[in-house]
Amino acid sequence: QVQLVESGGGLVQAGGSLRLSCAASGSISSINAMGWYRQAPGKQRELVASITGGGRTYYADSVKGRFTISRDNAENTVYLQMNSLKPEDTAVYYCNADLMYSGSYYYSDYWGRGTQVTVLS
Repeated sequence: QVQLVESGGGLVQAGGSLRLSCAASGSISSINAMGWYRQAPGKQRELVASITGGGRTYYADSVKGRFTISRDNAENTVYLQMNSLKPEDTAVYYCNADLMYSGSYYYSDYWGRGTQVTVLS
């Protein structure tokens, strides 16, 4: 069984920083891309940032220059460093991984349960 567990969310003043972590555990054979999505109340879930196994990154325009995604392949962990936070960054942040578990022959999407990030103005 595979699990993605996020940590690091919380309450912060505008202009502050938070670092999110997401660890994938279980019988994992391989992880392709990992990423962070967010969903604000009344809005659709959106991709914030992603990173491939080789380190290629993607950022939504709204977070470019403020957020940095990174990963530790040895630990099956992905991070999201969030700086210069704005009230509009307030959302539940979800970790996503495209991975293959042991005994499988294909990649599937897995999701964490989410962590709340609240930015006060």
